[in-house]
Amino acid sequence: MSSDEVIMPRTARLDAPGTLHHVIVRGIERRHIIDDNEDRKAFVERMGHLAVDTKTVIYAWALLNNHAHILLRSSEYGLSHFMRRFLTGYAITYNRRHLRHGHLFQN
Repeated sequence: MSSDEVIMPRTARLDAPGTLHHVIVRGIERRHIIDDNEDRKAFVERMGHLAVDTKTVIYAWALLNNHAHILLRSSEYGLSHFMRRFLTGYAITYNRRHLRHGHLFQN
């Protein structure tokens, strides 16, 4: 990149009901968000229960130790509502289980 190039921040995500989203969730400072099978189960079960509860359609997901990809279609509740409930709830569960405090996810 040359010195005269400007890096623009990511534009706001369109969050209308029915919009297809590819969401990437990363651990803060590239740290793990999944340590074992119990964490995997908690992550996937929470995502599934909330998808049903908020009428969010999950088409695909990939869960790695330090990040996850989710392909979903938002409902009338919107993407931010689903993700806030999902990630906050999971972070609380993870932090309690692993006796840690603070943020789990980047951004």
